[in-house]
Amino acid sequence: MLKDMTLGQYFPGNSILHKIDPRMKLILAVLYIVMIFLAKTPLAYVFVLASAAGLIFLSRLHMRVILRGLRPILFIILLTACINIFWTRGETPLVDWKFIHIYPEGIQFAIFMMVRIVSLVIGTAVILTYTTSPIALTDGLEHLLMPLSKLHLPVHEFSMMMTIALRFIPTLVEETDKIMSAQKSRGTDFSSGSLLRRAKALIPVMVPLFISAINRATELAVAMECRCYRGGTGRTKMNRLQYRPRDFLALLCVCCMCAVVLLLNRYTPMIV
Repeated sequence: MLKDMTLGQYFPGNSILHKIDPRMKLILAVLYIVMIFLAKTPLAYVFVLASAAGLIFLSRLHMRVILRGLRPILFIILLTACINIFWTRGETPLVDWKFIHIYPEGIQFAIFMMVRIVSLVIGTAVILTYTTSPIALTDGLEHLLMPLSKLHLPVHEFSMMMTIALRFIPTLVEETDKIMSAQKSRGTDFSSGSLLRRAKALIPVMVPLFISAINRATELAVAMECRCYRGGTGRTKMNRLQYRPRDFLALLCVCCMCAVVLLLNRYTPMIV
């Protein structure tokens, strides 16, 4: 399961999404999230799901990569659906047996939440991490937050910190998988027993993982000092970011998508 986590990974390519300016990608990601939470009707959610499929097509990423990214959050998706099914109340129950009460509104809301989570993970991952290198993401975030530097906030350091944290997620996941494999070869069982017993079995994993993370952080700090890194003061860029017509076209498309969702909310009815 740990090997299936693709959060923070970058997949090089030559698609349209790969070529969009990283600053515009951050703006598009925010608008895309807003579009998802604006959806209220079934047709609006169908349009949101179709939009996520369109992003996958434009990114030219293999569907296997997308599904691998969804597998680690499958439990969260199912848990959210179950909570909404059993806790959402309506008028006429479909199932009314003892303490179990299931209403059509609960089933509909559970489906909506599943579509929302899947679309949110797919869209933000495809727009940002899968198609944007960590360096480009750092530059884009720094440029967008540059007005805050007038308030003497460390914009460059904050952007660098966020990108390094995102970049090291796959590394730590890989390290965790190696440690767990080594512990399993020594007879450690992580999958059986009570919840408390399985939690105790993770202690031999957490200790070397923390030590490894601290060592990697120290090595990174030393490497940055050896390259005379002193923060954002006086730094220049070899490749300057520049907006192109395709960036504004992408912004227009996402704005139109938000408008379509609003229209679907207004002119299409709810099922229940």
